[in-house]
Amino acid sequence: MALLSTEDVLNKTFQSVKFREGYDQVEVDEFLDEVVETIYALQVENTELKQKLEAAQLRVEELEGSESGSAPAPVVAEPVEEVKPEPEPEPEPAPAPAPVAAAAPTSTPEDATSMLALAQRVHDEYVRDGREEGERIIAEAREEGSKIVAEAEDKRDSILNQLDVDRGMLEGKINELKSFEAEYRTRLREQLQSFLSEVAN
Repeated sequence: MALLSTEDVLNKTFQSVKFREGYDQVEVDEFLDEVVETIYALQVENTELKQKLEAAQLRVEELEGSESGSAPAPVVAEPVEEVKPEPEPEPEPAPAPAPVAAAAPTSTPEDATSMLALAQRVHDEYVRDGREEGERIIAEAREEGSKIVAEAEDKRDSILNQLDVDRGMLEGKINELKSFEAEYRTRLREQLQSFLSEVAN
């Protein structure tokens, strides 16, 4: 799974919901800022490791080149200087140190190679850790987004239920007022008719 870049996170859009009472815009913005900072730090570490790896490779090439150019020199010079002052046959084993001196440059490339392998291993570990961290951050972001959506839906359902209750209460009051109005009109009509009858008599 590819890691998100800084632009991917900055350009990410979220679907708006109908009711926003349960949506904290500031909290989401702060979380996205943390995601951007984390991904940027991983990219910086990855770039630095690549630069170190390239430098180590160049160092190995330099050491291998110096080994091929400097190895024969001590073999020719050292035996000539040591044999001249001592005519006895005993100093003849003196050239033996020459291979030892030549062995020094051969061990250095090996160390550089092991250092290169170590740098490559560290680089792979950082890349793996960065990928795992990125996947973890994305999973947390999705979980947080799902939580926000669920809270918004619960809030919406609660509001709709309350509106239904309020509507039922209002309809009940309206029916009571209509009944009262009808009863009042009936009584008023009866009283007027009774009054008119008394006046006529």
